[in-house]
Amino acid sequence: MENYFKHKMRGRSPIVIVGIVLFGIVAIGALAILFGYILMSLWNGLMPELFDLPMITYWQAVGLFFLAKILFGFGGGSGSSGGNKSHSKDDDSCRNSKSKKRDFSKWAYYDKFWEEKGETAYNEYVEELNPDDSVENTEAIKNPENEK
Repeated sequence: MENYFKHKMRGRSPIVIVGIVLFGIVAIGALAILFGYILMSLWNGLMPELFDLPMITYWQAVGLFFLAKILFGFGGGSGSSGGNKSHSKDDDSCRNSKSKKRDFSKWAYYDKFWEEKGETAYNEYVEELNPDDSVENTEAIKNPENEK
């Protein structure tokens, strides 16, 4: 952890670090106040007219927000607490599929294969799919202007 801190704050004076921390605290406080007023305005603009509910104050709006967060959850963040085990399976399968997609080692032989066997291998594949008129289809694919 000490190395991480040194890496992130390299070359910065303690005054700059204190300034960053204070700015973060002020920004979070400002966003919380703004969010409380937005929630209060939405409630007071909609709920009394729609459901005949009373108007609420700022602190009631903040309390309502925290109550909703406690009851319905704190978002979909994937913390490292291990509380939700179903996501770990998805993450593993996602990592495996990404590593499979990034494996380009098989493409090293693509050009050589296509030069040596490409056309004949393709014609054989088309014949396997539709043996009745595979020759006509491959000729139409090769020369589309001669089709008429």
